[in-house]
Amino acid sequence: MTVNKKPDAGKSLPAFEAKRLDGSALHFSGTTDGWFLLIVYRGKHCGRCKKYLNILQGMQSQWRESGFGILAVSADSLEKANSDVTEFGWTFDVACELAESDMERLGLYISDPLTPDETDRRFAEPAVFCIRPDNTVQIAAISNGPSARPDLAELLDGMQFTIAHDKPARGMVIQSS
Repeated sequence: MTVNKKPDAGKSLPAFEAKRLDGSALHFSGTTDGWFLLIVYRGKHCGRCKKYLNILQGMQSQWRESGFGILAVSADSLEKANSDVTEFGWTFDVACELAESDMERLGLYISDPLTPDETDRRFAEPAVFCIRPDNTVQIAAISNGPSARPDLAELLDGMQFTIAHDKPARGMVIQSS
């Protein structure tokens, strides 16, 4: 049995690739111009994901005013991702076709579809990362199912405090077995 190693708080987020909605390659790695909110969502088949991303859409200006770039990414096909963006009017960056190897690199939980009607491929369960401008992980909230996600308003409030007071990443004490 393989266990995916979760990204370490205070360390660099592993690089990954996905596809932009125009079909071009997205290479996410290294430093950014500011803080970054990365949301991994399950895909078109997930009603909870759409609800979550709709909340993000409504809060997008608050996140951006706080200095965050935003990216939502899934394993969905380009067609499915474009369909959702068109239907829901999301204006933050969305990427798709996240490979299973990149899901593993990011320490995500991966699921098989329960039925062919759900989706046609393995997909990542939800995750939310807040990334510092130097690409280190400040927050890593990785879920194994669709029902557990950070409240975006509470997360933003906490991140505003973290940034204003230059708080370090937490949870970095390594316990021995």
